[in-house]
Amino acid sequence: MNHHPPSPAATIVAHLTVTHPGDRPSELSDCWNQIGVHGNQTCPELPRHTHCHNCPTYAAAAARLLDRPLRTEDRRAWTEHYAQEKHLGAPAKTSALLFRLGAEWLALPTAAFQEIAERRPLHSLPHRRAGIILGLINIRGELLLCASLGRLLGLETGPVAPRMRAEYARLLVADWQGERFTFPVEEVHGVHRFQQTDLHPPPATLARTGFNCTLGVFPWRNRAVGYLDPDTLFTALNRNLT
Repeated sequence: MNHHPPSPAATIVAHLTVTHPGDRPSELSDCWNQIGVHGNQTCPELPRHTHCHNCPTYAAAAARLLDRPLRTEDRRAWTEHYAQEKHLGAPAKTSALLFRLGAEWLALPTAAFQEIAERRPLHSLPHRRAGIILGLINIRGELLLCASLGRLLGLETGPVAPRMRAEYARLLVADWQGERFTFPVEEVHGVHRFQQTDLHPPPATLARTGFNCTLGVFPWRNRAVGYLDPDTLFTALNRNLT
């Protein structure tokens, strides 16, 4: 275990509280150790100041100790302290919201979401039945575009195990740099934190289409979760509006 040398403030308190004749200037009188709170408490100023720490004499002595030359042993202790190798802490973890589309678990930064809502009626748009945009959904009195991430990422095909069917279907309300969309998903796990060093190249199931916005995958409950790039994702969504 590394022991830090005493701070300058702690050194001053120690010098003022305990008498060290060899360490103090020759003219310094430690009245606090003689007639003050650490002595016989006969100082006539003690009733007025309650404690020696509040006395101007004590403060003046502290100022003189601060101005005294640095002792060789103190200089050596601080030199050894700052010369030690610095041990940096672990980098901050990334916060992401985990959700499921079909059989795939995906994640986006938590900051990209405003709300997790129940599924609600979808108002279709003309000539948009086969595109990425599914229609409009009313969120607290505001009509927002509802997009299919499954179609955008090419994840709508493939069998889904019975235990992974849409029993906990939710609607994610996202906002990234002022762009707001809603996404229907089959299941939402919640917020999960992971280290950026945990990201690995995405598997073929997430890179099999021409469009790929997956930054990488990280392990979670014996699964590989695809971590999506929100900038690329929202750019692609806006491109599909035209």
